[in-house]
Amino acid sequence: MRTAPAILIHGPTASGKTDLSIALAKELDGEIINADAMQVYKDLSVLSARPSIEEIAQAPHHMFGHVDGSQRYSTGLWLKDACERIEDIRARGKVPILAGGTGLYLSALVHGLSKVPDVPESVKRKALDQVEEDREAAHKALALVDPEAAMRIRPLDIQRLTRALEVFYHTGRSITSFQTPEPPFLKQNEWVGFALTPIRAELYARINARYDKMLETGAPDEARILYERGLSKDLPIMRAHGMPGFCEYFDGAIRLEDSIERGKRDTRRYAKRQFTWIAHQFPFWARIPSNSLEVRKKVICSIHSEIDERVLRG
Repeated sequence: MRTAPAILIHGPTASGKTDLSIALAKELDGEIINADAMQVYKDLSVLSARPSIEEIAQAPHHMFGHVDGSQRYSTGLWLKDACERIEDIRARGKVPILAGGTGLYLSALVHGLSKVPDVPESVKRKALDQVEEDREAAHKALALVDPEAAMRIRPLDIQRLTRALEVFYHTGRSITSFQTPEPPFLKQNEWVGFALTPIRAELYARINARYDKMLETGAPDEARILYERGLSKDLPIMRAHGMPGFCEYFDGAIRLEDSIERGKRDTRRYAKRQFTWIAHQFPFWARIPSNSLEVRKKVICSIHSEIDERVLRG
């Protein structure tokens, strides 16, 4: 059976990936696979902005809320699960649509995944704090332990710089020594990638508005339930945007207003890092700056159809 190319959609948080993926699934007879590291957790529906029950009912969705918050769900586990879903969707003649803000997931799918050891969250936080405090100094520190990686990674590339440092801190080895990726699951003619690149000022306003809506729809209660489980603060779910601030509030260390402002600030900073990831890791993905759902859908369907026909002609 001939299979149409998979559609991969990356974009910063609050850029409209959910609405777009549902519209595409309806238009192209597709099924949606989650590519967001926080939306996999069943305990985090509100703070992760996971699709609602009403949204999920509009098209088949996979890998949303299927992992307990006490677990560490690595990129390797996501890749294994996603590949199984893609094969199943293709076998039924449907179009796989992978949408999410975790660029590392999508990169692993189309570029392959290096066998780098998992790094504890405490070490990840140490590296990220170092980079956010002084990127130039962090880059110089990397150059001392992994000159090859430092030549490839620019100080502005926060995500890759942090990753290289955390691997060294955890293993004592350079990330370069681990970087022989496995062959990618999706070959070049089996997928097409799109990056949503809205105007930043408008995106940041949407982030703030969405966070306010989360507060009205149960975010504090969701955070308190997680807090009262006594989970380690090093777990990924406890580092979700909003959780650190809520935990400090529940501890009595800060006011609720301060925890809310921290959640908004952290989310905006994350969106900025996602823009950087798109620029450096997905340089050849088609950019879609428009916020219009119809424009986005039209662009993607047109390019997808063109590539599908090209593959068919050989």
